Amino acid sequence: MTHDSDVMPSVPASDEYYDLGSFGRKITTSSPDTQTWFNRGLSWVYAFNHVEGAYCFEQAIANDPSCAIAYWGLAYAVGPNYNKPWDRFDREDLKNCMKRAYEASRKAKEHANNANPIEQGLIEAIQSRFQSASPPILRSTFGDDLDVAALYADALMNQTPWALWDLFTGEPNPKAATMEVKMVLERALTQKGSDKHPGLLHLYIHYIEMSPNPELGINVADQLRDLMPDAGHIHHMPTHLDILIGDWRRSIASNYKATLADDKYVRRAGPYNFYTFYRLHDYHSLIYAAMLSGKLNTALDAVDRMEASVPEDVLQIESPPMADWLENFMSIRLHVMVRFGMWEALKQMELPKDSELYRVTTATTHYAKGVAYAATGDVDGALEQRELFQQTCARVPETRRVYNSKCTQTLAVAAAMLDGEIEYRRQNCDKAFEHLRESIELDDKLPYSEPWSWMQPSRHAYAALLLEQGHIEEAAKVYRADLGLDDTLIRPRRHPNNVWSLQGYHECLTRLGRREEAAVIEPAVKLALAVADIPIKSSCFCRLDTSQAPRVIKSCSSNGNCH
Repeated sequence: MTHDSDVMPSVPASDEYYDLGSFGRKITTSSPDTQTWFNRGLSWVYAFNHVEGAYCFEQAIANDPSCAIAYWGLAYAVGPNYNKPWDRFDREDLKNCMKRAYEASRKAKEHANNANPIEQGLIEAIQSRFQSASPPILRSTFGDDLDVAALYADALMNQTPWALWDLFTGEPNPKAATMEVKMVLERALTQKGSDKHPGLLHLYIHYIEMSPNPELGINVADQLRDLMPDAGHIHHMPTHLDILIGDWRRSIASNYKATLADDKYVRRAGPYNFYTFYRLHDYHSLIYAAMLSGKLNTALDAVDRMEASVPEDVLQIESPPMADWLENFMSIRLHVMVRFGMWEALKQMELPKDSELYRVTTATTHYAKGVAYAATGDVDGALEQRELFQQTCARVPETRRVYNSKCTQTLAVAAAMLDGEIEYRRQNCDKAFEHLRESIELDDKLPYSEPWSWMQPSRHAYAALLLEQGHIEEAAKVYRADLGLDDTLIRPRRHPNNVWSLQGYHECLTRLGRREEAAVIEPAVKLALAVADIPIKSSCFCRLDTSQAPRVIKSCSSNGNCH
Protein backbone atom coordinates (compact mmCIF):
# COMPACT_ATOMS: atom_id res chain seq x y z
CA MET A 1 0.00 0.00 0.00
CA THR A 2 1.55 3.29 -1.06
CA HIS A 3 0.47 6.90 -0.79
CA ASP A 4 1.38 10.03 -2.75
CA SER A 5 1.67 12.96 -0.37
CA ASP A 6 1.35 15.45 -3.26
CA VAL A 7 -2.23 14.39 -4.00
CA MET A 8 -3.37 12.80 -0.77
CA PRO A 9 -6.37 14.62 0.70
CA SER A 10 -5.98 15.62 4.32
CA VAL A 11 -7.94 13.70 6.92
CA PRO A 12 -8.95 15.46 10.15
CA ALA A 13 -7.07 14.03 13.09
CA SER A 14 -10.36 14.03 15.00
CA ASP A 15 -11.72 11.23 12.82
CA GLU A 16 -11.94 7.83 14.46
CA TYR A 17 -8.49 6.25 14.72
CA TYR A 18 -6.49 3.69 16.67
CA ASP A 19 -5.66 4.12 20.35
CA LEU A 20 -1.88 4.55 20.44
CA GLY A 21 -1.60 5.81 23.99
CA SER A 22 -0.28 9.21 25.00
CA PHE A 23 3.19 9.29 23.43
CA GLY A 24 4.10 12.30 21.32
CA ARG A 25 6.73 14.88 20.49
CA LYS A 26 6.10 18.62 20.19
CA ILE A 27 7.07 19.75 16.70
CA THR A 28 7.24 23.00 14.76
CA THR A 29 3.84 23.42 13.14
CA SER A 30 0.86 25.73 13.36
CA SER A 31 -1.53 22.86 12.62
CA PRO A 32 -2.94 20.84 15.53
CA ASP A 33 -3.86 18.09 13.07
CA THR A 34 -0.28 17.90 11.80
CA GLN A 35 0.93 17.61 15.38
CA THR A 36 -1.46 14.72 16.05
CA TRP A 37 -0.61 12.92 12.82
CA PHE A 38 3.10 13.32 13.50
CA ASN A 39 2.68 11.84 16.98
CA ARG A 40 0.89 8.89 15.44
CA GLY A 41 3.52 8.43 12.76
CA LEU A 42 6.38 8.45 15.25
CA SER A 43 4.51 6.05 17.52
CA TRP A 44 3.90 3.66 14.65
CA VAL A 45 7.51 3.57 13.45
CA TYR A 46 8.66 2.90 17.01
CA ALA A 47 6.11 0.06 16.96
CA PHE A 48 7.61 -1.21 13.66
CA ASN A 49 4.46 -0.58 11.64
CA HIS A 50 6.34 1.49 9.10
CA VAL A 51 3.53 1.33 6.55
CA GLU A 52 1.04 3.05 8.84
CA GLY A 53 3.76 5.37 10.12
CA ALA A 54 4.42 6.58 6.58
CA TYR A 55 0.70 7.15 6.05
CA CYS A 56 0.51 9.26 9.21
CA PHE A 57 3.52 11.37 8.21
CA GLU A 58 1.90 11.91 4.81
CA GLN A 59 -1.23 13.09 6.61
CA ALA A 60 0.92 15.44 8.70
CA ILE A 61 2.31 16.86 5.45
CA ALA A 62 -1.15 17.12 3.88
CA ASN A 63 -2.32 19.23 6.82
CA ASP A 64 0.83 21.41 6.84
CA PRO A 65 2.94 21.17 3.65
CA SER A 66 5.63 23.40 5.20
CA CYS A 67 6.27 21.10 8.21
CA ALA A 68 9.86 20.04 7.68
CA ILE A 69 9.99 17.36 10.35
CA ALA A 70 6.95 15.59 8.84
CA TYR A 71 8.96 15.06 5.64
CA TRP A 72 11.79 13.73 7.81
CA GLY A 73 9.36 11.25 9.34
CA LEU A 74 8.25 10.03 5.92
CA ALA A 75 11.86 9.53 4.80
CA TYR A 76 12.59 7.61 7.99
CA ALA A 77 9.49 5.40 7.74
CA VAL A 78 10.00 4.21 4.16
CA GLY A 79 13.68 3.35 4.56
CA PRO A 80 15.42 0.28 6.00
CA ASN A 81 14.90 -0.99 9.53
CA TYR A 82 16.06 -3.71 11.92
CA ASN A 83 13.91 -6.39 10.27
CA LYS A 84 14.25 -5.14 6.71
CA PRO A 85 17.77 -3.87 6.02
CA TRP A 86 18.72 -2.66 2.57
CA ASP A 87 19.85 -6.11 1.42
CA ARG A 88 16.36 -7.56 2.04
CA PHE A 89 14.71 -5.18 -0.44
CA ASP A 90 14.01 -6.55 -3.89
CA ARG A 91 15.07 -4.35 -6.80
CA GLU A 92 11.69 -2.77 -7.47
CA ASP A 93 10.92 -2.20 -3.79
CA LEU A 94 14.38 -0.69 -3.28
CA LYS A 95 13.90 1.65 -6.24
CA ASN A 96 10.51 2.85 -5.02
CA CYS A 97 11.53 3.28 -1.39
CA MET A 98 14.78 5.04 -2.26
CA LYS A 99 12.85 7.46 -4.47
CA ARG A 100 10.27 8.20 -1.77
CA ALA A 101 12.91 8.53 0.94
CA TYR A 102 15.16 10.76 -1.14
CA GLU A 103 12.35 13.06 -2.23
CA ALA A 104 11.03 13.35 1.33
CA SER A 105 14.50 14.02 2.75
CA ARG A 106 15.09 16.78 0.21
CA LYS A 107 11.69 18.31 0.97
CA ALA A 108 12.58 18.23 4.67
CA LYS A 109 15.81 20.11 3.95
CA GLU A 110 13.96 22.57 1.72
CA HIS A 111 11.69 23.52 4.64
CA ALA A 112 14.34 23.18 7.37
CA ASN A 113 14.47 26.93 7.99
CA ASN A 114 11.01 26.53 9.55
CA ALA A 115 12.29 23.90 12.00
CA ASN A 116 13.88 24.11 15.43
CA PRO A 117 17.53 23.12 15.98
CA ILE A 118 16.83 19.49 16.97
CA GLU A 119 14.55 19.02 13.97
CA GLN A 120 17.23 20.54 11.74
CA GLY A 121 19.74 18.08 13.18
CA LEU A 122 17.46 15.11 12.49
CA ILE A 123 16.83 16.37 8.96
CA GLU A 124 20.56 16.68 8.31
CA ALA A 125 21.16 13.17 9.68
CA ILE A 126 18.50 11.56 7.47
CA GLN A 127 20.38 12.76 4.39
CA SER A 128 22.97 10.01 5.03
CA ARG A 129 20.74 7.31 6.51
CA PHE A 130 22.60 5.07 9.00
CA GLN A 131 26.03 6.50 8.16
CA SER A 132 28.22 6.86 11.22
CA ALA A 133 29.16 10.54 10.90
CA SER A 134 25.99 12.56 11.44
CA PRO A 135 24.18 10.75 14.29
CA PRO A 136 27.03 11.04 16.87
CA ILE A 137 27.20 14.78 16.21
CA LEU A 138 23.46 15.03 16.76
CA ARG A 139 23.69 12.86 19.85
CA SER A 140 26.46 14.93 21.42
CA THR A 141 24.56 18.16 20.76
CA PHE A 142 21.13 17.03 22.01
CA GLY A 143 22.18 14.28 24.40
CA ASP A 144 19.20 14.52 26.77
CA ASP A 145 16.57 14.21 24.05
CA LEU A 146 14.95 10.77 24.31
CA ASP A 147 14.01 10.61 20.64
CA VAL A 148 17.53 11.51 19.57
CA ALA A 149 18.84 8.75 21.85
CA ALA A 150 16.39 6.22 20.39
CA LEU A 151 17.11 7.21 16.80
CA TYR A 152 20.87 7.14 17.37
CA ALA A 153 20.69 3.68 18.95
CA ASP A 154 18.49 2.57 16.06
CA ALA A 155 21.06 3.83 13.54
CA LEU A 156 23.85 1.95 15.33
CA MET A 157 21.84 -1.27 15.58
CA ASN A 158 20.87 -1.16 11.92
CA GLN A 159 24.51 -1.24 10.88
CA THR A 160 24.66 -4.86 12.15
CA PRO A 161 21.03 -6.03 12.52
CA TRP A 162 20.55 -9.19 14.59
CA ALA A 163 24.29 -9.40 15.16
CA LEU A 164 24.98 -7.34 18.28
CA TRP A 165 26.21 -10.38 20.22
CA ASP A 166 28.21 -13.52 19.55
CA LEU A 167 25.80 -16.19 20.77
CA PHE A 168 28.49 -18.80 21.24
CA THR A 169 30.88 -16.70 23.35
CA GLY A 170 28.32 -14.48 25.03
CA GLU A 171 30.47 -11.48 24.15
CA PRO A 172 29.53 -8.42 22.10
CA ASN A 173 30.15 -8.80 18.40
CA PRO A 174 33.47 -6.96 17.79
CA LYS A 175 32.09 -5.73 14.45
CA ALA A 176 29.03 -4.16 16.09
CA ALA A 177 28.59 -1.02 18.18
CA THR A 178 27.01 -3.07 20.98
CA MET A 179 28.63 -1.28 23.89
CA GLU A 180 27.76 2.12 22.48
CA VAL A 181 24.16 1.00 22.02
CA LYS A 182 24.17 -0.19 25.63
CA MET A 183 25.55 3.15 26.85
CA VAL A 184 23.07 5.22 24.85
CA LEU A 185 20.00 3.20 25.81
CA GLU A 186 20.85 2.67 29.47
CA ARG A 187 21.65 6.36 29.96
CA ALA A 188 18.39 7.36 28.27
CA LEU A 189 16.40 4.89 30.38
CA THR A 190 17.43 6.72 33.54
CA GLN A 191 15.79 9.93 32.30
CA LYS A 192 12.32 11.21 33.03
CA GLY A 193 9.70 9.91 30.64
CA SER A 194 11.76 6.98 29.39
CA ASP A 195 9.36 4.47 30.96
CA LYS A 196 6.69 5.69 28.52
CA HIS A 197 8.91 5.93 25.44
CA PRO A 198 8.02 3.10 23.02
CA GLY A 199 11.13 3.54 20.91
CA LEU A 200 13.65 3.27 23.74
CA LEU A 201 11.86 0.35 25.39
CA HIS A 202 11.42 -1.53 22.12
CA LEU A 203 15.05 -1.13 21.08
CA TYR A 204 16.34 -2.13 24.50
CA ILE A 205 14.59 -5.49 24.18
CA HIS A 206 16.31 -6.04 20.83
CA TYR A 207 19.63 -5.02 22.38
CA ILE A 208 19.36 -7.36 25.37
CA GLU A 209 17.62 -10.42 23.89
CA MET A 210 20.71 -11.95 22.28
CA SER A 211 22.90 -11.24 25.30
CA PRO A 212 23.78 -13.92 27.88
CA ASN A 213 21.42 -12.24 30.36
CA PRO A 214 18.10 -11.41 28.68
CA GLU A 215 16.35 -11.40 32.07
CA LEU A 216 17.99 -8.00 32.70
CA GLY A 217 15.49 -6.52 30.24
CA ILE A 218 12.31 -7.85 31.82
CA ASN A 219 11.50 -4.62 33.73
CA VAL A 220 11.83 -2.68 30.51
CA ALA A 221 9.63 -5.25 28.79
CA ASP A 222 6.95 -4.81 31.43
CA GLN A 223 7.03 -1.04 30.90
CA LEU A 224 6.48 -1.54 27.17
CA ARG A 225 3.75 -4.15 27.60
CA ASP A 226 0.32 -2.60 26.82
CA LEU A 227 1.85 0.88 26.32
CA MET A 228 0.14 1.33 22.92
CA PRO A 229 -3.24 -0.45 23.13
CA ASP A 230 -3.87 -0.79 19.37
CA ALA A 231 -0.28 -1.50 18.30
CA GLY A 232 0.01 -5.25 18.05
CA HIS A 233 3.77 -5.39 17.81
CA ILE A 234 4.17 -3.45 21.05
CA HIS A 235 2.08 -6.07 22.88
CA HIS A 236 4.24 -8.74 21.26
CA MET A 237 7.76 -7.38 21.84
CA PRO A 238 8.05 -8.19 25.58
CA THR A 239 7.45 -11.83 24.71
CA HIS A 240 10.88 -12.03 23.08
CA LEU A 241 12.13 -12.03 26.66
CA ASP A 242 9.21 -14.00 28.11
CA ILE A 243 10.20 -16.91 25.87
CA LEU A 244 13.84 -16.71 26.90
CA ILE A 245 13.05 -16.78 30.62
CA GLY A 246 10.35 -19.44 30.27
CA ASP A 247 7.31 -17.33 31.13
CA TRP A 248 5.12 -19.15 28.64
CA ARG A 249 1.75 -18.12 30.06
CA ARG A 250 2.64 -14.45 29.87
CA SER A 251 3.92 -14.93 26.35
CA ILE A 252 0.59 -16.46 25.37
CA ALA A 253 -1.37 -13.64 27.02
CA SER A 254 0.62 -10.80 25.45
CA ASN A 255 0.77 -12.36 22.01
CA TYR A 256 -2.96 -13.00 22.13
CA LYS A 257 -3.47 -9.28 22.82
CA ALA A 258 -1.10 -8.56 19.94
CA THR A 259 -3.19 -10.61 17.53
CA LEU A 260 -6.40 -8.89 18.63
CA ALA A 261 -4.83 -5.48 18.01
CA ASP A 262 -3.50 -6.72 14.66
CA ASP A 263 -6.96 -7.99 13.73
CA LYS A 264 -8.31 -4.51 14.40
CA TYR A 265 -5.61 -3.03 12.19
CA VAL A 266 -6.21 -5.39 9.27
CA ARG A 267 -9.95 -4.73 9.36
CA ARG A 268 -9.21 -1.09 8.61
CA ALA A 269 -5.99 -1.21 6.57
CA GLY A 270 -6.36 -4.59 4.86
CA PRO A 271 -3.71 -7.31 4.49
CA TYR A 272 -2.01 -5.95 1.35
CA ASN A 273 0.91 -4.27 3.09
CA PHE A 274 4.20 -5.26 4.67
CA TYR A 275 2.81 -5.11 8.21
CA THR A 276 1.24 -8.49 7.39
CA PHE A 277 4.71 -9.93 8.05
CA TYR A 278 4.58 -8.52 11.60
CA ARG A 279 1.02 -9.72 12.09
CA LEU A 280 2.01 -13.27 11.21
CA HIS A 281 5.07 -13.00 13.42
CA ASP A 282 2.78 -12.16 16.35
CA TYR A 283 0.57 -15.16 15.55
CA HIS A 284 3.64 -17.37 15.18
CA SER A 285 4.88 -16.28 18.60
CA LEU A 286 1.51 -17.09 20.16
CA ILE A 287 1.50 -20.53 18.56
CA TYR A 288 5.09 -21.23 19.58
CA ALA A 289 4.40 -20.36 23.23
CA ALA A 290 1.26 -22.50 23.17
CA MET A 291 3.23 -25.42 21.75
CA LEU A 292 5.92 -25.17 24.43
CA SER A 293 3.11 -25.02 27.02
CA GLY A 294 1.29 -28.10 25.75
CA LYS A 295 -1.77 -26.06 24.80
CA LEU A 296 -3.07 -27.73 21.66
CA ASN A 297 -6.38 -25.88 21.49
CA THR A 298 -4.75 -22.48 21.90
CA ALA A 299 -2.25 -23.30 19.14
CA LEU A 300 -4.88 -24.58 16.69
CA ASP A 301 -7.19 -21.62 17.34
CA ALA A 302 -4.33 -19.22 16.58
CA VAL A 303 -3.43 -21.15 13.41
CA ASP A 304 -7.04 -20.94 12.22
CA ARG A 305 -7.16 -17.19 12.83
CA MET A 306 -3.77 -16.61 11.24
CA GLU A 307 -4.56 -18.52 8.07
CA ALA A 308 -7.93 -16.76 7.71
CA SER A 309 -6.20 -13.36 7.86
CA VAL A 310 -4.01 -13.94 4.78
CA PRO A 311 -5.76 -14.12 1.39
CA GLU A 312 -3.74 -16.17 -1.09
CA ASP A 313 -3.26 -13.21 -3.41
CA VAL A 314 -1.18 -11.51 -0.70
CA LEU A 315 1.44 -14.21 -1.26
CA GLN A 316 1.29 -13.50 -4.99
CA ILE A 317 2.49 -9.91 -4.60
CA GLU A 318 5.81 -9.72 -6.44
CA SER A 319 7.31 -6.56 -4.92
CA PRO A 320 8.11 -6.90 -2.16
CA PRO A 321 8.14 -10.69 -2.82
CA MET A 322 5.59 -11.58 -0.19
CA ALA A 323 5.86 -15.34 -0.72
CA ASP A 324 9.52 -15.16 0.30
CA TRP A 325 8.56 -13.28 3.49
CA LEU A 326 5.29 -15.03 4.38
CA GLU A 327 4.84 -18.47 2.84
CA ASN A 328 6.63 -20.30 5.65
CA PHE A 329 3.90 -19.19 8.06
CA MET A 330 1.44 -21.29 6.06
CA SER A 331 3.33 -24.44 7.14
CA ILE A 332 2.93 -23.79 10.86
CA ARG A 333 -0.21 -25.93 11.21
CA LEU A 334 1.87 -28.96 10.23
CA HIS A 335 4.40 -28.30 13.00
CA VAL A 336 1.56 -28.05 15.53
CA MET A 337 0.17 -31.38 14.35
CA VAL A 338 3.57 -33.09 14.64
CA ARG A 339 4.13 -31.57 18.07
CA PHE A 340 0.84 -32.97 19.36
CA GLY A 341 1.01 -36.34 17.62
CA MET A 342 -1.97 -35.87 15.30
CA TRP A 343 -0.81 -38.81 13.19
CA GLU A 344 -4.03 -39.92 11.54
CA ALA A 345 -5.02 -36.37 10.63
CA LEU A 346 -1.57 -35.79 9.15
CA LYS A 347 -1.79 -38.89 6.99
CA GLN A 348 -5.07 -37.55 5.58
CA MET A 349 -3.71 -34.03 5.07
CA GLU A 350 -4.05 -32.77 1.51
CA LEU A 351 -1.18 -31.07 -0.29
CA PRO A 352 -1.49 -27.39 -1.22
CA LYS A 353 -3.23 -26.98 -4.57
CA ASP A 354 -0.63 -24.49 -5.78
CA SER A 355 2.65 -26.30 -5.13
CA GLU A 356 4.63 -23.57 -6.95
CA LEU A 357 3.45 -20.86 -4.59
CA TYR A 358 3.46 -23.05 -1.47
CA ARG A 359 6.85 -24.68 -1.92
CA VAL A 360 7.88 -24.69 1.75
CA THR A 361 4.41 -25.81 2.84
CA THR A 362 4.42 -28.64 0.29
CA ALA A 363 7.83 -29.86 1.47
CA THR A 364 6.79 -29.56 5.12
CA THR A 365 3.60 -31.53 4.41
CA HIS A 366 5.66 -34.45 3.12
CA TYR A 367 7.97 -34.20 6.16
CA ALA A 368 5.03 -34.21 8.58
CA LYS A 369 3.31 -37.08 6.77
CA GLY A 370 6.57 -39.02 6.85
CA VAL A 371 6.86 -38.59 10.62
CA ALA A 372 3.21 -39.63 11.01
CA TYR A 373 3.67 -42.80 8.95
CA ALA A 374 6.84 -43.65 10.85
CA ALA A 375 5.23 -43.08 14.24
CA THR A 376 2.37 -45.41 13.34
CA GLY A 377 4.70 -48.15 12.13
CA ASP A 378 4.24 -47.74 8.37
CA VAL A 379 7.88 -47.53 7.31
CA ASP A 380 7.09 -47.95 3.60
CA GLY A 381 4.68 -45.02 3.77
CA ALA A 382 7.31 -42.96 5.57
CA LEU A 383 9.94 -43.81 2.96
CA GLU A 384 7.59 -42.75 0.17
CA GLN A 385 7.00 -39.42 1.90
CA ARG A 386 10.73 -38.95 2.47
CA GLU A 387 11.37 -39.31 -1.27
CA LEU A 388 8.65 -36.75 -2.03
CA PHE A 389 10.04 -34.50 0.68
CA GLN A 390 13.50 -34.58 -0.87
CA GLN A 391 12.09 -33.79 -4.30
CA THR A 392 10.09 -30.82 -3.06
CA CYS A 393 12.94 -29.48 -0.90
CA ALA A 394 15.05 -29.22 -4.05
CA ARG A 395 12.49 -26.75 -5.42
CA VAL A 396 12.53 -24.37 -2.44
CA PRO A 397 14.36 -21.18 -3.45
CA GLU A 398 17.16 -19.76 -1.33
CA THR A 399 15.19 -16.51 -1.14
CA ARG A 400 12.39 -18.09 0.90
CA ARG A 401 12.95 -17.24 4.55
CA VAL A 402 11.74 -17.66 8.09
CA TYR A 403 13.12 -14.55 9.82
CA ASN A 404 16.92 -14.70 9.76
CA SER A 405 17.04 -18.30 8.53
CA LYS A 406 16.61 -19.58 5.03
CA CYS A 407 13.84 -22.13 4.73
CA THR A 408 16.38 -24.51 3.21
CA GLN A 409 18.15 -24.44 6.59
CA THR A 410 15.05 -25.35 8.59
CA LEU A 411 14.13 -28.04 6.07
CA ALA A 412 17.57 -29.57 6.65
CA VAL A 413 16.59 -29.96 10.31
CA ALA A 414 13.38 -31.64 9.14
CA ALA A 415 15.32 -34.01 6.88
CA ALA A 416 17.51 -35.24 9.74
CA MET A 417 14.47 -35.57 12.04
CA LEU A 418 12.58 -37.63 9.47
CA ASP A 419 15.57 -39.87 8.82
CA GLY A 420 15.88 -40.47 12.55
CA GLU A 421 12.21 -41.36 12.91
CA ILE A 422 12.37 -43.81 10.00
CA GLU A 423 15.51 -45.57 11.24
CA TYR A 424 14.01 -45.83 14.71
CA ARG A 425 10.97 -47.68 13.34
CA ARG A 426 13.34 -49.94 11.43
CA GLN A 427 14.84 -50.85 14.81
CA ASN A 428 18.15 -49.23 13.80
CA CYS A 429 18.37 -47.25 17.03
CA ASP A 430 22.05 -46.31 16.81
CA LYS A 431 21.56 -44.93 13.32
CA ALA A 432 18.34 -43.22 14.38
CA PHE A 433 20.07 -41.47 17.25
CA GLU A 434 22.87 -40.41 14.92
CA HIS A 435 20.35 -38.69 12.66
CA LEU A 436 18.57 -37.08 15.61
CA ARG A 437 21.85 -35.73 16.95
CA GLU A 438 22.44 -34.28 13.49
CA SER A 439 19.04 -32.57 13.65
CA ILE A 440 19.99 -31.10 17.04
CA GLU A 441 23.26 -29.77 15.65
CA LEU A 442 21.51 -28.19 12.66
CA ASP A 443 18.78 -26.79 14.92
CA ASP A 444 21.33 -25.23 17.27
CA LYS A 445 23.19 -23.56 14.40
CA LEU A 446 20.17 -21.76 12.96
CA PRO A 447 20.48 -17.97 13.05
CA TYR A 448 18.91 -16.35 16.10
CA SER A 449 15.25 -15.41 16.07
CA GLU A 450 12.40 -15.29 18.57
CA PRO A 451 10.53 -17.45 18.23
CA TRP A 452 13.11 -19.92 16.97
CA SER A 453 12.64 -20.71 13.29
CA TRP A 454 12.34 -24.48 13.96
CA MET A 455 9.25 -24.94 16.08
CA GLN A 456 9.81 -28.20 17.99
CA PRO A 457 13.15 -28.47 19.79
CA SER A 458 14.95 -31.45 18.27
CA ARG A 459 16.11 -32.55 21.70
CA HIS A 460 12.54 -33.39 22.67
CA ALA A 461 12.27 -36.27 20.19
CA TYR A 462 15.82 -37.43 20.86
CA ALA A 463 15.40 -37.57 24.64
CA ALA A 464 11.96 -39.22 24.40
CA LEU A 465 13.31 -42.05 22.27
CA LEU A 466 16.42 -42.41 24.44
CA LEU A 467 14.11 -42.83 27.40
CA GLU A 468 11.99 -45.39 25.54
CA GLN A 469 15.15 -47.41 24.90
CA GLY A 470 16.22 -47.25 28.54
CA HIS A 471 19.06 -44.71 28.14
CA ILE A 472 17.81 -42.80 31.15
CA GLU A 473 21.02 -41.07 32.20
CA GLU A 474 21.61 -39.72 28.71
CA ALA A 475 17.99 -38.58 28.40
CA ALA A 476 18.27 -36.79 31.75
CA LYS A 477 21.29 -34.83 30.48
CA VAL A 478 19.40 -33.80 27.36
CA TYR A 479 16.36 -32.63 29.33
CA ARG A 480 18.49 -30.79 31.87
CA ALA A 481 20.28 -28.91 29.11
CA ASP A 482 17.02 -28.07 27.32
CA LEU A 483 15.58 -26.64 30.52
CA GLY A 484 18.65 -24.46 31.01
CA LEU A 485 19.53 -26.10 34.33
CA ASP A 486 23.19 -26.12 33.34
CA ASP A 487 25.40 -24.12 30.97
CA THR A 488 25.63 -26.77 28.26
CA LEU A 489 23.68 -24.75 25.70
CA ILE A 490 23.80 -21.16 24.51
CA ARG A 491 21.05 -19.09 26.04
CA PRO A 492 18.61 -19.00 23.08
CA ARG A 493 18.64 -22.81 22.81
CA ARG A 494 17.35 -23.27 26.35
CA HIS A 495 13.63 -23.58 27.01
CA PRO A 496 13.13 -22.95 30.74
CA ASN A 497 9.96 -24.32 32.31
CA ASN A 498 8.67 -26.02 29.16
CA VAL A 499 6.26 -28.80 30.05
CA TRP A 500 7.79 -31.38 27.72
CA SER A 501 11.26 -31.38 29.23
CA LEU A 502 9.98 -30.85 32.76
CA GLN A 503 7.89 -33.99 32.48
CA GLY A 504 10.74 -35.90 30.85
CA TYR A 505 13.38 -34.80 33.35
CA HIS A 506 11.10 -35.63 36.27
CA GLU A 507 10.53 -39.11 34.84
CA CYS A 508 14.28 -39.61 34.46
CA LEU A 509 14.99 -38.53 38.04
CA THR A 510 12.23 -40.75 39.38
CA ARG A 511 13.35 -43.82 37.45
CA LEU A 512 16.97 -43.22 38.46
CA GLY A 513 15.98 -43.15 42.13
CA ARG A 514 17.00 -39.49 42.51
CA ARG A 515 13.82 -38.78 44.40
CA GLU A 516 15.02 -35.71 46.28
CA GLU A 517 15.91 -33.99 43.00
CA ALA A 518 12.58 -35.09 41.52
CA ALA A 519 10.77 -33.61 44.52
CA VAL A 520 12.48 -30.25 43.96
CA ILE A 521 11.13 -29.85 40.44
CA GLU A 522 7.77 -31.55 41.09
CA PRO A 523 5.88 -28.29 41.83
CA ALA A 524 7.04 -26.87 38.50
CA VAL A 525 6.06 -30.09 36.74
CA LYS A 526 2.60 -30.04 38.31
CA LEU A 527 2.05 -26.42 37.31
CA ALA A 528 3.19 -27.03 33.74
CA LEU A 529 0.99 -30.12 33.39
CA ALA A 530 -1.98 -28.23 34.82
CA VAL A 531 -1.50 -25.42 32.27
CA ALA A 532 -1.37 -27.88 29.36
CA ASP A 533 -4.76 -28.66 27.82
CA ILE A 534 -3.90 -32.27 26.95
CA PRO A 535 -2.32 -35.08 29.00
CA ILE A 536 1.46 -35.13 28.50
CA LYS A 537 3.41 -38.29 29.30
CA SER A 538 6.41 -37.79 27.04
CA SER A 539 8.38 -34.98 25.43
CA CYS A 540 7.44 -36.35 22.00
CA PHE A 541 4.42 -38.27 20.79
CA CYS A 542 6.85 -40.30 18.70
CA ARG A 543 7.55 -42.25 21.90
CA LEU A 544 4.83 -44.85 21.98
CA ASP A 545 5.55 -46.64 25.28
CA THR A 546 4.90 -44.29 28.21
CA SER A 547 3.94 -47.02 30.68
CA GLN A 548 6.77 -46.09 33.04
CA ALA A 549 6.03 -42.37 33.08
CA PRO A 550 5.13 -41.36 36.66
CA ARG A 551 1.67 -40.00 37.30
CA VAL A 552 2.36 -36.55 38.71
CA ILE A 553 -1.14 -35.02 38.68
CA LYS A 554 -3.79 -37.34 40.05
CA SER A 555 -6.87 -35.19 39.60
CA CYS A 556 -8.77 -33.44 36.85
CA SER A 557 -7.91 -29.85 35.99
CA SER A 558 -10.57 -27.16 35.64
CA ASN A 559 -10.75 -27.66 31.86
CA GLY A 560 -11.76 -31.28 32.34
CA ASN A 561 -8.47 -32.89 31.39
CA CYS A 562 -7.23 -35.60 33.74
CA HIS A 563 -3.55 -36.44 34.02
